[in-house]
Amino acid sequence: MIAPSKTKALLVPGISLAYLLLSSLLVGFKPDQLVLVAIFTGCYYASELTRRFILGFSIFIVFWVLYDYMKAFPNYAYRPVDIAPLYNLEKSLFGINYAGKVLTPNEFWLGHGNAFLDVMCGVFYLCWIPIPLAFAGYLFFQNRRLFFEFSLTFLLVNLLGFVLYYVHPAAPPWYVQRYGFGFQPLTLGSTAGLAGFDRFFGLHLFQSIYAKNSNIFAAMPSLHSAYPVVVLFYATRHKARLFNAVFVAVMLGIWFAAVYTSHHYVLDVLAGISVAGAGIYIFRLLCRRSSAWGRFVQFLTAATAPKAAGRPSG
Repeated sequence: MIAPSKTKALLVPGISLAYLLLSSLLVGFKPDQLVLVAIFTGCYYASELTRRFILGFSIFIVFWVLYDYMKAFPNYAYRPVDIAPLYNLEKSLFGINYAGKVLTPNEFWLGHGNAFLDVMCGVFYLCWIPIPLAFAGYLFFQNRRLFFEFSLTFLLVNLLGFVLYYVHPAAPPWYVQRYGFGFQPLTLGSTAGLAGFDRFFGLHLFQSIYAKNSNIFAAMPSLHSAYPVVVLFYATRHKARLFNAVFVAVMLGIWFAAVYTSHHYVLDVLAGISVAGAGIYIFRLLCRRSSAWGRFVQFLTAATAPKAAGRPSG
């Protein structure tokens, strides 16, 4: 095993301490912050392989930290929240005529749900992070260069989504169902239609997840809908045909679940798909047009390659 240099070894505790201190100031101390530090530190010191692995996955850690820190800067403090206009536009474009009324797709499914759809949508919604992480782990060992292309695209798509959250704060459908069109600054999310999954299994899974929601008024774009698009794009580049079929099913399931559970409008889903497409396009454009960017990706690939090999794997 090749041990890290003394300087690098001391840098990890320093970064970890700085992260914990900054987190306590911005969002308060939480046990999962210690879990994150423990995972990173443990992997860094355990072996050369785990060190290379966690350094590569630091891209996802950056995403998680930024997402968590959004709690300290609620987007509704900077711009008005879109509540009624978005609802009315959704109804005008995708309204469903039912029993003499025009309903949004969310309102329609609110009255036509069943246990089977509750469970299936819950299962699909649980895939929004595990699927990208699992696919990234697969690429790390099978195609290191493509792993970094995928991971950096994933981060870019999130950054684009975060910017739009602050440019255009938007209320989710469940907010209108519960509070109407008046604005109320909320600090806790809602399980909305995902409560059916919790009830069916007698769990509090989604309740605990959405209690940690970083931003209630970040419905547009739906990044839940964006992630499977990025995964599918890079799965096709890797030519993993079996993966492709699974990813297509998960993608369609997440899109439907987003609307069925009243977490997103159809417009939010379309915006998420558009952001994913924009992120992929921008990243591919950088790779084609910028030699500096290409060298940066190659540097990351080489930096996490086995030292004995002297060249990037994958």
